[in-house]
Amino acid sequence: MADRFQELLEELRQGVTEYDEERVKVAAQAVLDEGFDAYDAVMNGLAAGMEEVGRLFGANEYFVPEVLMCADALYGGLEILRPHIEVDPSRQVKGAVVIGTVEGDVHDIGKNLVKLMFEIAGFTVHDLGRDVPLEKFVEEVLSTDSDFLCMSAMMTTTMGGMKQVIDQVRQKNPNVKIMVGGAPLTGDLAQRWGADGYGKDAPNALQEALRMVGSLREMHQEAAKGG
Repeated sequence: MADRFQELLEELRQGVTEYDEERVKVAAQAVLDEGFDAYDAVMNGLAAGMEEVGRLFGANEYFVPEVLMCADALYGGLEILRPHIEVDPSRQVKGAVVIGTVEGDVHDIGKNLVKLMFEIAGFTVHDLGRDVPLEKFVEEVLSTDSDFLCMSAMMTTTMGGMKQVIDQVRQKNPNVKIMVGGAPLTGDLAQRWGADGYGKDAPNALQEALRMVGSLREMHQEAAKGG
C-alpha cells in the first residue's frame, strides 16, 4: 500500500511539474478511490511538484507561461482533493493572509506561488492582485484582521512603497507578520524596514512562506495549550 501511495505522489508531482492536468486529475482521483490521505497527497504530491516548478522558474528553465500551466494542473488536482481533506488542527492553521504586488508593479508569478502555499496550508487568502495602491494593503489587513501581509515588487522604482505600508501596519497592528519579496530587495533591507520574512525569488519565497506558516502554527499550538 505504501509503495502504491508513493507511486501516486510521484504521479502528482510529475504531473504538476510537466503541466499535465489530466495526469494530475487521474492520480488525484486514484488517491481518493484507493483510500489514501488527501492532505498528504496535496502537500507531498501537488505542493512538492509546485516547489520544483518554483525552482525551475528561479533557474530560468521555466518562464511565466509554463508556470501558469503548472498552476492549472495543480488546481485541477486541488479541486478533487481539497473537499476530502479532514481538518486536523495540529496540521492546518486557521488564519488569514493579505497578499499583493505593490502599486506600479504588474509582476505576480512569485506572489501567486506564495498564495498557493498559504491556500494549501488552510489560510483564507485575500489576494489584492497586481498594482495595488499602498493604502489598500493597510485597509485590507485591518478590515480582515489578517495574521500575515505579503507584498512583492520586482522593480526598484516600486519597492520603496513597501516601507510605508510596513510602518503604517505596525502602528495599527504590531502583531501582523509581514513578508516582502522580489528581485531588487535584499534581506538586510527587508530587516531594516521591519519585515519578518523575505524572499528574493519564487522558490525562496515559497520556503519563507512555509517557515512563517510553521511559526504561526506553533503560536496557535502554544495558545491552545495555555488555554
